[in-house]
Amino acid sequence: MRRLGLLGGMAWPSTLAAYRLLNENVQSRLGGLHSAPLIIWSVDFAEIERLQSAGDWEAAGGLLVEAAVALRTAGAEGLMLCTNTMHRVADAIETAVDIPLLHIADATAARIQADGIGRVGLLGTRFTMEQSFYTGRLQDRGLEVLVPPHPQRERVHRIIYDELVHGHLHDASREIYLEVIAGLIARGAGAIIAGCTEIELLVTPADVEVPYYATTAIHTQAASDWILDG
Repeated sequence: MRRLGLLGGMAWPSTLAAYRLLNENVQSRLGGLHSAPLIIWSVDFAEIERLQSAGDWEAAGGLLVEAAVALRTAGAEGLMLCTNTMHRVADAIETAVDIPLLHIADATAARIQADGIGRVGLLGTRFTMEQSFYTGRLQDRGLEVLVPPHPQRERVHRIIYDELVHGHLHDASREIYLEVIAGLIARGAGAIIAGCTEIELLVTPADVEVPYYATTAIHTQAASDWILDG
């Protein structure tokens, strides 16, 4: 098996979910007492969030580049960034190390296209919904991407940072998300992308009437395949 380095802590519940899924996937494939060979670097999310809010992506990227180099030095043969939003600095990470970064948007687009869906609705932080590093990557791979209107984007973003990253799941917030999703479906979305791990904790596929793509599960499945292909 190949050894995978995890860039995590953004926020820690997403890293916990990725760690669990990677190990479950490997054990499911190999059986017995097998588990995934992983190295984890977990950052202080407060520092990352402060830089996000300030729009200082260069500094935020610098912190993750430092972590990526440390993981490479520790023996990682590939990297997985356990967050959607911080793929904003994926290019800087890829430039800094000579091992592959398994990009979450690539894995997600491949799964959706394999299912024959062309138009999707995207939920995530406002950075993920509004900036081209994510929507553009999906569009480059042939998907039409719909995002909520501005007031709804702000509500979706606020719930992530004020509630979900702290592990707080509220029924009222779930209803807000389902209203936003219904609006995307009404505009023609044939599927919904949960472009933030914490959203997957609040809204499940059973809540949504169209295919619902949980990016953490997709990302970890692709990463598990990469580990085992080695």
